[in-house]
Amino acid sequence: MKRIISTPKAPAAIGPYSQAVEVNGNLYISGQVPINPLSGKIETTDISAQAEQVFKNIEAILVAAGYTFSDVVKSTVFIADMSYFPELNEVYKKYYSENCPARSTIAVKGLPLGALVEIETIAVK
Repeated sequence: MKRIISTPKAPAAIGPYSQAVEVNGNLYISGQVPINPLSGKIETTDISAQAEQVFKNIEAILVAAGYTFSDVVKSTVFIADMSYFPELNEVYKKYYSENCPARSTIAVKGLPLGALVEIETIAVK
């Protein structure tokens, strides 16, 4: 059965999609950009600070669904410039230090609301 996950502790969807969907013990989290859910805005232009906010948003959704970062099996990272890769990795390894999920990192021409990073996540129970 499909279960829609929604929490006010992460940014509301900015389009016709859900924050996350759980199906048969698999959690699919929509791409998270660094929107502060309290202000509804991206509050920094620093890649490290934006990545931290993205992970806070992912964590809020994981918790709302009853998952943790240890349940994450795949991340897809979109960054505005590959030169941000080292700084992104410094933040990333704070959340995934052991038994890291599989990951793809892709440089893109643009992201929603001018974000520098967006991360989509898959977790499994």
